[in-house]
Amino acid sequence: MKILLGDFNAKLGREDIFKPTIWNESLHHDINDKGVGIVNFSTLKNLAVKRTIFPHRHFHKYTWTSPDGKTRNQIDHVSIDWRWHSSVLHIRSFRWADCDTDHCLVVVEIKELLAISKEAEEKFDVERFNLTKLSELEVRKQYQINRFAALENLSDR
Repeated sequence: MKILLGDFNAKLGREDIFKPTIWNESLHHDINDKGVGIVNFSTLKNLAVKRTIFPHRHFHKYTWTSPDGKTRNQIDHVSIDWRWHSSVLHIRSFRWADCDTDHCLVVVEIKELLAISKEAEEKFDVERFNLTKLSELEVRKQYQINRFAALENLSDR
């Protein structure tokens, strides 16, 4: 899984030509030169810009505030490989995170499903115990006497 994230100083707009890559939930209406660079790079490397897909109120979209506190931009972006783009569940910026910076904290929630190969399953195969035999009195007594010996035998493997 390839994930590209960072402060790109790129404003992504809502132009129809860029919708396959950046969708329609950008804070800005027009794209700047660095935004065109991000779109071209993402298209070339088969990435999807996921920062602009989720509908939020504007104050959850902006990621940078100017020193005067009036200008706010969405310039921090997250891109992910198209193969894994459905793994991104949610992206949002948090203004109140105390990071000693003029940028907001951007949080990405990702769901990842991993497959286990047959070889790995065999490797981690655990010896199973027949617990129904513990209902028999003689077996239960034998277990109570030898339970620590059984654990020692397992740890010797």
